[in-house]
Amino acid sequence: MKKRKPSVKHLSTENKAKQIYFLCAMPRSGNTLFASIMNQNPDIAVTANSITLEIMKDLFLLKQDDTFKNFPDEQSLDNVMNDVYNLYYKHWNYKVIIDRGPVCTPGNLMVMQKHFKQPIRCVVLVRDVLDVLASYIKWFETEPTAYPNKFGYTNIEQKLKMLMDENGAIAKQLKCLKNIFLHPEIPCVFVRYNDLVENPEREIKKVYTFLNLPYYHHQFTNLNQIMVNGIQYNDSVVGKNMHNIRTEKIMKVENEYKNKIPERFVKEYGHITF
Repeated sequence: MKKRKPSVKHLSTENKAKQIYFLCAMPRSGNTLFASIMNQNPDIAVTANSITLEIMKDLFLLKQDDTFKNFPDEQSLDNVMNDVYNLYYKHWNYKVIIDRGPVCTPGNLMVMQKHFKQPIRCVVLVRDVLDVLASYIKWFETEPTAYPNKFGYTNIEQKLKMLMDENGAIAKQLKCLKNIFLHPEIPCVFVRYNDLVENPEREIKKVYTFLNLPYYHHQFTNLNQIMVNGIQYNDSVVGKNMHNIRTEKIMKVENEYKNKIPERFVKEYGHITF
């Protein structure tokens, strides 16, 4: 009996390359809101915090491992790195993936320019740093399970220092943003947080134009919490409500916790505005 061949439809679905773009932004800059809106389009998946760049980094660091140095088969390892994104998103049933991560930090960009086999194009969400800090303060001062409360720090200054240290959540993304401005050859579209909440339709249309995609008519009220490829955030890991958004409507709310930012942070970061 002859072996049955896969259908043409199956082959085309399996081998069809997805368009993969990147979302670069500091935390608390509208990432989850942006994802909730864009993911209404069944052809698009804006990811949660992605581990793909960590996979690339770990594979790259294998080249420093003694086992690799003992038998330096660089081409075979490069084959794996060249296909990480296609393999990771192979079972995602979307035409377009917008992968959230600091792709433009110097180290990440160096690796990706060699191994990512599509043009690197970025959606960049920007927000004044003091507003980002105020949003963090409001969260960890009102939510006991927030991860900055888990390290024995006793005051706001210590918790912000952790976030702004070299490998802190905010500092890493600031490096990414800084390097974006040093690489004007990388196509980027910038979306200000304030613009996104004040006129979301205009800003979302701007992203569609940048990505050369047909516009999908999104709704901007009665939103859903983010779900991507059938998976939701498990915020018991980092603290409750880290990634919750206001669902009834999009609106800007003044944050009184901005007044609680220690003066040294105001002096050091108050000039970083967008």
